[in-house]
Amino acid sequence: MLQRVVPVDEGGDGVPQALVVVPTRELCVQVSRDLAAAGAKRRIRVQAIYGGRAFEPQVQALQNGVEIVVGTPGRLLDLAQQGHLILGKVKVLVLDEADEMLDLGFLPDIERILAMVPDKRQTMLFSATMPGPIVTLSRSFMTQPTHIRAHGNDEGSTVPQTTQFIYRAHNLDKPELLSRVLQSRDRGLVMVFCRTKRTAQKVADELVDRGFAAAAVHGDLGQGAREQALRAFRSGKVDVLVATDVAARGIDVTGVSHVVNYQCPEDEKTYVHRIGRTGRAGSTGVAVTLVDWDDIPRWQLINKALGLGFDDPPETYSTSPWVYSDLDVPETATGRLPRSQRTREGLEAETLEDLGETGKRNRPAAGGRGDSRRPAGDRPSRDRASGDAAEGERTTGDGKSRPRRRTRGSGAAAAGAAGADLGGGSVPASDASGQGSGQSSGQGSGEGGSGKPRRRRRRGGANRGGGSESAA
Repeated sequence: MLQRVVPVDEGGDGVPQALVVVPTRELCVQVSRDLAAAGAKRRIRVQAIYGGRAFEPQVQALQNGVEIVVGTPGRLLDLAQQGHLILGKVKVLVLDEADEMLDLGFLPDIERILAMVPDKRQTMLFSATMPGPIVTLSRSFMTQPTHIRAHGNDEGSTVPQTTQFIYRAHNLDKPELLSRVLQSRDRGLVMVFCRTKRTAQKVADELVDRGFAAAAVHGDLGQGAREQALRAFRSGKVDVLVATDVAARGIDVTGVSHVVNYQCPEDEKTYVHRIGRTGRAGSTGVAVTLVDWDDIPRWQLINKALGLGFDDPPETYSTSPWVYSDLDVPETATGRLPRSQRTREGLEAETLEDLGETGKRNRPAAGGRGDSRRPAGDRPSRDRASGDAAEGERTTGDGKSRPRRRTRGSGAAAAGAAGADLGGGSVPASDASGQGSGQSSGQGSGEGGSGKPRRRRRRGGANRGGGSESAA
């Protein structure tokens, strides 16, 4: 691909000539970095286009001109539909992790992208696992394709350099068992895979509490936090990366000696990709899979598909002697890492980049719901405010203060309203005004209050009638 693109120094016009589509953001960052390093001699410009970060820097890079674009389907389609990404001159199209890209989730987006690139192009598909149905589907996008197998068969297989151990473990004992595995002698970096985002975060937090330098990578984290964890893992500031399957596809980190499947993978393809993070480029590795009782049927399907020979995993606990012998764990190892071995800097030592992330949930600032959290006595009352504006607080017979609203205007109007409320008797204006002012203090404890319970905070001005009933 690098040989077919023409950089600007050799007469290129800055319009993308090659497009690489990948399923995950982490893989996008890795592929773009590797291509940029490989094309540095010819000054080939490579731009990563993926979601979770601001549009503006990516749009600006495309306007400045690039030769190769590496991206995830969603953001590629967004920029292409807005006119910022021009795909009309693409000569090479690459689908990395093609079995994932052509699966049901990505297939509609891939078809839309294929409609934007020229029909005359070179198309390449790469994956460690290439099931038969995916190969058949891929032929509809290609002309006379050639299927090249570098290793294994179509359904994928494990490499012999990776030693595999399968243990049937209880869910409540898995943290203790994992702590022993992480204390194996001469181990390097370790990747721990979980099926759910919540489990990944929980396991990472528990490992940190036990003294291990661990970080989590999963979909609930912002893009900045995900890249921070991967940078810390690559640099060795943390030596345990707990991840969902978002990191199982194509991520290449040098020095990973152990892979732990904390939860049983969904299928054989996921298993192959997970344990493929170790034993790379001729190195040796260790893969440990902890299978819960509920996952035994799923594991047996994986075992049968790959022909591994682990039909009935042994029931294993953190105190089982074969754990120490199989994985070369010291006999003195406990569930916590000794303080003398806590030499890693940790995730906090890695800078958290501000990527101008998109799609953040705007959390209310502290005190944003102050009115609802404020004690009842501190809440402003509309009745109290209007009462203060009218005549201030009046004290009832039981010593409690309540708002009092007096009808403003002529005494005759007030008297007429009070008379109508009593059933029709006319009251002189002077008497009405006297009742309104002279007997207001006895309203709560007078004869009217004792004969009929008064409803609190009634509104309506002259129709309240409490004082008039007491006078009657």
